[in-house]
Amino acid sequence: MSADAMTPAEEFEFYSQPENQVPRGPPRRRSATLSDPVTVRFSRQVLEQVKAAAAAEDRSVSSWVRRAVDSALQASSA
Repeated sequence: MSADAMTPAEEFEFYSQPENQVPRGPPRRRSATLSDPVTVRFSRQVLEQVKAAAAAEDRSVSSWVRRAVDSALQASSA
């Protein structure tokens, strides 16, 4: 496997092969757990843009929003 990012189709093909389904290295725990959910409302237009951006990065909407908020907070504190 290369270090280059794979498309979802390439990932499917790679992991459909049994030799690529064997875990490597020690198990890793997620570093941070999420806390309470927060309800955020977007206009339909903004929500469609968020969904498109998340899909383009092969992420969930929640993951994309968390990443955008983290980036904004880091930029504002720099």
